[in-house]
Formats: sequence, C-alpha cells, structure tokens
Amino acid sequence: MAQNSRQQLGSLAEDQAAAFLQRRGYLILERNATYRVGEVDIVARDGDTLVFVEVRARTQANPVHPAATVNRRKQQQIVRTAMAYCQHHGITDTMIRFDVVAVTGKPERIEHFVNAFEAGR
Repeated sequence: MAQNSRQQLGSLAEDQAAAFLQRRGYLILERNATYRVGEVDIVARDGDTLVFVEVRARTQANPVHPAATVNRRKQQQIVRTAMAYCQHHGITDTMIRFDVVAVTGKPERIEHFVNAFEAGR
C-alpha cells in the first residue's frame, strides 16, 4: 500500500530522529512500538533510563512549533503505551522518561526536548 506524503514525512522524520539519537549515544530498542492503547515512535535507552520518544515533523514554517502539538491527550496516550510496553517486556524498577524530537524545515533542523513531559501531568 502506498504511503501518503504525510506518512512519508513522518517515516523520514523518525529515521532522522533515530539516527540523531544514536549519534548521541542512545540505543534504539524499538520503533513504532504498537499496543492496543496506542503507539510510540521510538523506544530507546539513554544509559540506565528507558526513553519513550515522540517524533513530530513540519516541512515548512508554521507558527505552531511541532513539539507544541504533543498535547495533553497525546501525552496520556504515550504514557499508556509506555506502561503497556513495560508490562509486555517485564520491565520494573527502571527509570523512564518522555522526550520529544522535532524535525523542521528543509534542510532539516532537529531539536531534542529531553524530559518533555511527565507521566503524572
């Protein structure tokens, strides 16, 4: 099935974000981790911390920064998916973190927002 341009942009941005994180020493564990409750773009390790990464992309200037589009509802969905991931893999007693990677423009500019939101908020 052919991908539409939005899906292609998202896939390309995820590739760029994963490469960006790897260059910074992150170990990519899984991409597009999907469970009944939702999906998370990238699951990675940063040292001893398990990191769930949402990737957002824009091809052109927009008054709304891509990272700002990770609203409360999306955050809650990512947290639920992270909990499902941990349960599925038997992960306990591990620090987890939620990051956002924004990919904007041509040429691409990548911004990494470490600990972009918390599970309880």
